[in-house]
Amino acid sequence: MKEYVLQYQSFLLFLAKFFVTYLVLSILYAQYLNQFDVQLNQVDGFTTSVANQTQKILSLFDSNAHTATNDKEPSVKLFYNQKWVSRVIEGCNALSVMILFVSFIIAFTGKWKTTLLFILSGLLIIHVFNVLRIALLSMAVYHFPHYQNVLHSVVFPLFIYGVVFILWIIWVNKFSSYAKK
Repeated sequence: MKEYVLQYQSFLLFLAKFFVTYLVLSILYAQYLNQFDVQLNQVDGFTTSVANQTQKILSLFDSNAHTATNDKEPSVKLFYNQKWVSRVIEGCNALSVMILFVSFIIAFTGKWKTTLLFILSGLLIIHVFNVLRIALLSMAVYHFPHYQNVLHSVVFPLFIYGVVFILWIIWVNKFSSYAKK
């Protein structure tokens, strides 16, 4: 058994760092979310911020784009060209995707400063692309409402996960401690 542990030490260390980071960040995120009462349709501040930033992007194309609270569920309504096109819920804020991203980067650690800078840069990139993703999805739903399910379930998840995957490839090949081997 000891020889297998030694043989697969790098892989086991990767798994341990990934799962510990993922678990810690997920617990912290759950504690953050527990501050908001779903029964009262309260929306967390980060989700509201994402909805408001998306509205600002939509305003570049429609000066009447706006957000509104949703009295029936914990979400923020997005309006584009006088039509309710999207609801931004907690799952739309990309924080769970960011947790996955950070966990992977920590698991493939590089130099401390480089790791921290890449994580911060990556989180900003993911956030910007997520806001753009929601804005594009909202405009696409307005123009092609009959494709809403495909756009929401297939095309736009590929968009955000594609960005994360590209960031991971850049990290592993350019900056992680494994890139030098």
